[in-house]
Amino acid sequence: MAFEINSHFLNDFKELIDANNSKEVKNLLEELHYADVAEIVDELDFNRALFVLNLLDSETTADILTELDDDTRERVLSSLSSKEIAENIEELETDDAADIINELSEEQKKEVISHIEDVEHAKDIVDLLRYKENSAGGLMAKEFIEVNENWTNLRCVKEMRKQAQELEKVHTIYVVDDDNKLIGILSLKNLLTTPAKTPIKEIYDDKVVAVKVDDRGEDIAQIMQKYDLVVLPVIDDLGVLVGQITIDDVVDFITEEAEKDYQMAAGISEDVDSDDSVLKLTRARLPWLLIGMVSGTFAASIITDFQTVMKTAPALIIFIPLINSSAGNVGVQSSAIVVQSIANKSFKGKLLTHIVKQLLIGLLNGLVMSLIVFGLSQFFFHTNLTISITIAIALVTVIINAAVIGTVVPIVLNKLKIDPAIATGPFVTTSNDIFGILIYFMVAKFMLGF
Repeated sequence: MAFEINSHFLNDFKELIDANNSKEVKNLLEELHYADVAEIVDELDFNRALFVLNLLDSETTADILTELDDDTRERVLSSLSSKEIAENIEELETDDAADIINELSEEQKKEVISHIEDVEHAKDIVDLLRYKENSAGGLMAKEFIEVNENWTNLRCVKEMRKQAQELEKVHTIYVVDDDNKLIGILSLKNLLTTPAKTPIKEIYDDKVVAVKVDDRGEDIAQIMQKYDLVVLPVIDDLGVLVGQITIDDVVDFITEEAEKDYQMAAGISEDVDSDDSVLKLTRARLPWLLIGMVSGTFAASIITDFQTVMKTAPALIIFIPLINSSAGNVGVQSSAIVVQSIANKSFKGKLLTHIVKQLLIGLLNGLVMSLIVFGLSQFFFHTNLTISITIAIALVTVIINAAVIGTVVPIVLNKLKIDPAIATGPFVTTSNDIFGILIYFMVAKFMLGF
């Protein structure tokens, strides 16, 4: 059963720390998974967190560091010397070690690497630091099992035993040629059920999916999803096997990207969370709020131009919020579907086909909503019949327009190499605010004979 932190447990745990009861705290922590310990540490103030980490061995501390919140890990690392950081990350696999070193300053990176005693481990970490963070090279680990196609089954087992000593888990056995180029994978079943002198070249599977070091994280996630993989080999431009990506790293990547996209779609320009400072949160929110304010100003100026219409038919003012909210909701729905299709590469067909489809969807939704609004304006607000018809027609038109904008904007942004997941929300919202009000009053002006 998964461990869950509650306030009662946390209070008791803090009391043990405050009482300096190291033995009891350590005994309790030894019963928990390192991810659970990391969750506890994230809930503690800094001094208590250090108390906990100082009780644990370097291997456990290293695992905990990889699971901590970014801010907590940053504070913990700042309290450690370069040598202490090196001692901790030396216990980690190369991809996790590289991720932690990447958070340090350039000067401290060099210091930490110089203190790593295992020279080969240090070289592998330095190699990983060359790649972009969200590329295959940045996500991969250098630890893996590889066997040569010319080895016998017996030699293969002996060599695997040596290599496995450096690994926490063995996911896949990769087969390479004499030039270390990846040519296939070897199943454990074939390894165990064939005679000891059988050459590996006779029993390996040459159907292997691999990615190159510069491939994007988004593409890697889609490949692993498509082929139901838990591990993916990484090759260089020559086809040489250089690392492997495991599913846990891809899940972390997907989670981080989803959080960033969600924040950007909501108009937050930086990667933040609720624990960040007031200044950082304000800086992240302000840019898109200012853009929204500008669009609101445009909408206000449009309303000003139609003062004669409003004086003649003041009931129109009551339905302005309805027009804006309807346009916003329809635009977000339409854009969300298109953005999702672009992200998973299922978006197909011509732009015109999608626009026509959204026109029909907008028309149907608009007709249903306008009939309801017509009834409300007549029987609840007791509005003039002509004005009720005007509002209904305007609503249909605004909804159709919003559906088209929500479809076209992410497609255009994608064509311009701008991430539609990030920029679509603000563009759609701003466009619908302005065009929704403009269409509403243009229809009213036409229908009421101005």
